[in-house]
Amino acid sequence: MSVYVAHRLFAAHDRALAADLADRLSAKIGAHRVFLPFCDTDEEGLVAEVKGRRLFELDRARLGDLDAMVAILHGPSLDDGVCMEIGYAAASGVPIIVLTTDFQTYSLDEAGPHLEFPDPLFQAVATRVVRVTKLGPPNLPSGLPPSRFASFRARNTAQTSTALGATVDALLNLPAHAPRLPALPSPRGTVHVEASPYAAWGHDHLARACTEAGHTTTVSQRFTSANSVTGALADLSAACSATRLLADVSGPETPPGTALLIGAAAAGGARIAAYQPRPTFTHAHGREPNWRNLMIQYAAEAHLDTDDALRSWLAT
Repeated sequence: MSVYVAHRLFAAHDRALAADLADRLSAKIGAHRVFLPFCDTDEEGLVAEVKGRRLFELDRARLGDLDAMVAILHGPSLDDGVCMEIGYAAASGVPIIVLTTDFQTYSLDEAGPHLEFPDPLFQAVATRVVRVTKLGPPNLPSGLPPSRFASFRARNTAQTSTALGATVDALLNLPAHAPRLPALPSPRGTVHVEASPYAAWGHDHLARACTEAGHTTTVSQRFTSANSVTGALADLSAACSATRLLADVSGPETPPGTALLIGAAAAGGARIAAYQPRPTFTHAHGREPNWRNLMIQYAAEAHLDTDDALRSWLAT
């Protein structure tokens, strides 16, 4: 069994949590069977001419040879690199366990059905969701001072430990492979359009440009579908079946569902364009500036910031 641990990379506490999970998994299945990004790509020590691209290549190589994925997701703002990796695994028929300690649930309207993640795509693709929402018991190990802060920390540590243990158990009881998504027949030249929830122009602006360029166009509909999870699966199948994916990545980071669809389209070999009229960059020591998350940057063949650039890409 080869397992990929997908996690947010950018803070020490996130990396430590993922390392704890990877260590527990390795004790059960062997360290050589567990891949932990940042750790196993030696991100701090790696020297490459284009470091971000090299990191993308190393991660993608492992994404293409998996038996299972464990993804750590917390809160309403989901890491776009992790979301891309989830989409890649889902489109490849890899079972996915999602671990969360988020105590919130989400709905698309006040009285609607509650979801464990803000975008129904994650509910749709997860083979199992391990969700531990409560603090551990208020018991301090003997010898600690009677500090309420130490007690609170211990309760959080106990919650995390319970969640990690349940995740390892869930992984060991997974089927060998999840069923591969059914492909929908798509005419040659079909473009699937995924809008950003942060952008005022929505689907119409991008879909109209695709139609005017002579392409058959489909658009994501999960947020307006009567059943959001069913709509999410339809969006995923449409993105995987299309010749191209046009994804609006506008926002503080790539919207999570958009990032997932980029990963799914990348796994299927579709041409991907990321549209963002107001580009933003991330910077890290020794790495070239990245246009959005590096997993998004290098999965997309084109980065479009004007309507002229969009029309040029559609014409090729």
